[in-house]
Amino acid sequence: MSQSTVSGTVTEEASTLPVPGVNVIIKGTSTGTTTDFDGKYSINVKTGDVLVFSYIGYKTQEITYNNQSTINISLAEDTAKLDEVVVIGYGTTTVKDATGSVEKIDSETFNKGAIVSPENLLAGKSAGVRITSSSGSPGSGAEIRIRNGGSLSGSNSPLIVVDGIPLSGQSINAINPNEIESYTILKDASATAIYGSRATAGVVIITTKKGRTNTPLQVEYDLQISTGKLIDKVDVLSADQFRQYIIDNGGNENLLGNAKTDWQDEIYEAAQGGIHNLTVSKGFKNSSIRVNYNLANQNGILLTSQYRRNAINLNYEHRLLDDHLKVNITSKGSFVDNRFADEGAIGSALFFDPTQPVEGNWAGYFEFEDEDGVRNLAPRNPVSLLLLRDNRQRAKRNISNIQLDYKFHFLPELRLNVNAGFDYEEYDGRYFTDPSAGFNNLNADQFASRGTYFGTNKNRLLDLYLNYKKDLNSIVSKVDVTAGHTYQRFYNIGESRDLNTATGEFDAVVPPSPFQLILESYFARAEITLAQKYIFTGTFRRDITSRFSPDNRNGNFPSAAFAWLASDEDFLKDLNTFSNLKLRLSWGVTGQQAIGGAFPYLGVYSLGDIQSQYQFGNQFVPTIRPEGYNEDLKWEEATMYNVGLDYGLFNNKITGTVDLYYRKNKDLLQYAPVPAGSNLENFLDQNVGETVSRGVEFGINFSPVKNDNFNWDVSANFTLSDVEITKLTLNDAPGSIGTPTGPTLSGGVGNLIQINTVGYEPNAFYVFKQVYGADGQPIEGAYMDLNGDNVINDSDKYRYQSPTPDAFFGFTSNMSYKNLDLSFTLRGSLGNYMYNNFKSANGYGQAILNQVGNQHYGNGSTDVLNTNFVNNQQFSDLYVENASFLRMDNISLGYNVPFEKIKFRASLTAQNVFTITEYSGLDPEIASGVDNNVYPKPRTFVLGLNFTF
Repeated sequence: MSQSTVSGTVTEEASTLPVPGVNVIIKGTSTGTTTDFDGKYSINVKTGDVLVFSYIGYKTQEITYNNQSTINISLAEDTAKLDEVVVIGYGTTTVKDATGSVEKIDSETFNKGAIVSPENLLAGKSAGVRITSSSGSPGSGAEIRIRNGGSLSGSNSPLIVVDGIPLSGQSINAINPNEIESYTILKDASATAIYGSRATAGVVIITTKKGRTNTPLQVEYDLQISTGKLIDKVDVLSADQFRQYIIDNGGNENLLGNAKTDWQDEIYEAAQGGIHNLTVSKGFKNSSIRVNYNLANQNGILLTSQYRRNAINLNYEHRLLDDHLKVNITSKGSFVDNRFADEGAIGSALFFDPTQPVEGNWAGYFEFEDEDGVRNLAPRNPVSLLLLRDNRQRAKRNISNIQLDYKFHFLPELRLNVNAGFDYEEYDGRYFTDPSAGFNNLNADQFASRGTYFGTNKNRLLDLYLNYKKDLNSIVSKVDVTAGHTYQRFYNIGESRDLNTATGEFDAVVPPSPFQLILESYFARAEITLAQKYIFTGTFRRDITSRFSPDNRNGNFPSAAFAWLASDEDFLKDLNTFSNLKLRLSWGVTGQQAIGGAFPYLGVYSLGDIQSQYQFGNQFVPTIRPEGYNEDLKWEEATMYNVGLDYGLFNNKITGTVDLYYRKNKDLLQYAPVPAGSNLENFLDQNVGETVSRGVEFGINFSPVKNDNFNWDVSANFTLSDVEITKLTLNDAPGSIGTPTGPTLSGGVGNLIQINTVGYEPNAFYVFKQVYGADGQPIEGAYMDLNGDNVINDSDKYRYQSPTPDAFFGFTSNMSYKNLDLSFTLRGSLGNYMYNNFKSANGYGQAILNQVGNQHYGNGSTDVLNTNFVNNQQFSDLYVENASFLRMDNISLGYNVPFEKIKFRASLTAQNVFTITEYSGLDPEIASGVDNNVYPKPRTFVLGLNFTF
């Protein structure tokens, strides 16, 4: 039969924009083509041929050729996505076949804005996952918690895996957020056990963007210009209020100045930033390449804080041997430059006398002096702390790997995967203080504070595994088996040097002490599907760590899971209600070994610094001291049970998940006290204690409207969680108060406000119950006698709330009308409490009136006008405040300009739009639960421009 040529254009149904790279295949043959950059195609066909149009993420369409000259296709998004591939540990699965609690978050749903830290893309997007950014400094990272963790002294941060390379606690800011294709979050033990020793706190798998074969050359330029400003200030006494307070309380007015300085206004400024991304990609018949250059430059709202990242991402893929061998090379290189502002200036700005001017005689800045004209130990001028100190660091980092995936010619169902990679980082920094500022009570002609530091972090990896996957036409409908071995070695070393003011030379104050860790593992996973609807998964991993003694260094981590595809049963298959219904059950054991140094089980000796030398005649010899050790250290283990339900209703117009979990952590790795004289130290790393975690997670996605012009998708998640300490020491004595913990408080010497106690949440606040008068005002020094012994002492303290929320949630909305789109993300938590350390440390009379040398006064919190406290009351529960909040993280408005040859998009985004909370401090979201001297988060406005050629 004679052939004809048919051509046409493939567009996206929602946006009507052309779609390049769509596969156009004649059904039943290998003949085909792909659409070009403009979505156009042309192919030779004969009457009766069926053309198949397919593209990832869209519904496949089949059109029969009946002598048409043109066939135009509009692809609809595949909302079901049950066959979507999900990256899991050492392999992939599909959404439909996943038996564990696994969630994939694509780049289309990431948070919008000028985001430098990759973690912040995820905030509010997944049930059971909390992203807490405690600092607003440029380039600062965020804390990730999956199911709140269960360790006390061990790590509660999830394992981060980037393109197959597990990282080791280092910042992931070297990764360009623009180049992240997706996150896969592994939550339950069945999903995480394949990573064994580091999976107790969950796993986050980051997959970066790759090129596609058979696609035309594409150049994309993305620009984000941002400006940020301080939203609010801490409530301190104004100059007039401060002056009046000093006079009213018998102070010496002669010590005050005549200025009216708002020190917070002096140290904060509008912050500008720019993020540039230039991407070039090209697909060939058997290969593809994608190269991205990123320049991110952000100033902080605190004077002199700056962040700059230059990064290049390369991804190259090549297919050989008739598509049996796939070679993938990825490389992420970056130079990250930071100028660190002295954040002590934040506290100084709150405490410094507002009646004093900014300018003065100490390098141009006012400083307090004693009677002899020497700068004393008073708070430093916050502006001079920032402008006269220069602290810079450069970090050079490269994360690269080469992955070989070979399908055996004699058995294509069997694959060998080899992955070799490294994560290498060098950093060096130096700090300098202008000597004329009189730092460290030095005269102007003496050396000021100067120093240098440098270090190297190395992470080397070699993985290999075999995978056999085959679909069968029997009761056993599918088999997927994986087995492999992995080896990873970490090496870190660092050194710092301070200037010796006597000699002018730099002396090593911290002798080099290399850290080394080797992890070797063997793992296996088997997934068997029966009757295409009953899926069984079993996983086993054996880990070996150099951190523990030979008797304890092996750890075994099994898991098992079952999934029932109920929607494929005959009694549900014909119903229009359930388009997907899957029940999941899982159990598993994971481990934890991230505590202490490289060899905490081994007796080692450390070289002393220059302050601990011993003199022999005229020679000074460094000392060597023994370190404490515990040869009985072993794995911390966590056993988790999970019940889950995945659902899709009305042709997946509504989809979502429900998960219930129970986790028990035992043999907790803690830095805990030991009996006096039993070891070389009073505290050692030990295996003591247990915690129990419970939680319920809900996730829902809903598409109320989806048509040619208007689309609206909403998603929400809600999590209820609880963590309880069930055992703390080897022999928990009845009535034991527990172990004090948390950050040291300001306004005291070594005081801690949090405690770990059996029967309570970790990090509970340990405080006195405040007594109030008839007028509702707190009575100074009056606390409830909780034990009834008519004496108020530490025995009357009680455990009152904790920083961990009882519930947290996220809500995202994405709307588009023709070429216009609007999206926003709301996020919040309930039941989390915060200790307001600024009020407790600076909200009483003596903090203002009684200063070192009695030569000046210090500002304080306006709370002193409410309480009229004279003395420190920092252990009162008055300062523990409800910090539940609702925050709009971002709102973005965008427009796609339908040019013929160029794709152009413009957007305007606002970040940190508003926060609704009863907490009286600046930020209700601080990971430690103690609000003290925190760099505030700015509100940022971002103009985005995107060009694709």
